[in-house]
Amino acid sequence: MNKIPTLFLRDPDDRKRTLPQVHPACRWVLDGEGTPTRKYEGTCVLLDENGTWWARREVRPGRTQPSGYRPVMTDEVTGKTVGWEPIAQSAYAKYHTEALTAAPRRPGTYELIRPKINGNPENVRGHELVPHAEAEVFDVPRDFDGLRAWLRANPQYEGIVWHHPDGRRAKLKHRDFA
Repeated sequence: MNKIPTLFLRDPDDRKRTLPQVHPACRWVLDGEGTPTRKYEGTCVLLDENGTWWARREVRPGRTQPSGYRPVMTDEVTGKTVGWEPIAQSAYAKYHTEALTAAPRRPGTYELIRPKINGNPENVRGHELVPHAEAEVFDVPRDFDGLRAWLRANPQYEGIVWHHPDGRRAKLKHRDFA
């Protein structure tokens, strides 16, 4: 799980804001490639091939990595390391256990959504695991102004994640248009 790049470049003076310039690694989205899907507001978890659950975890520069942590990549701009920690020791362990009472799961990544995670913008009654591979597909514009208008008109969605057939991904969040 590498950090997904934001579709548009960030304003160097205000990193919460995007500029109308495409990120070079994401040009393929504006070229019409990839499938746009719903970005769910929760926390990312992984079921590996051995049946072990992991929680996504960012470690800031200078902080100690938790026991059993598996780093994946370090962001060159922020210095944060993104990786996986055993779900049992994460802050979301209890909610994950509640979400597991539903259907059996296949290896892959999921979004753990909640009443008790990030204020419940998904408006669910119980904790749920949403497979990223089964995310709702959107029909959205592929230009800065069109995407800004679409996201502002649909504040119920955290954002969009584009999936390229070769595995590349790009994202854009509602809050990227501060």
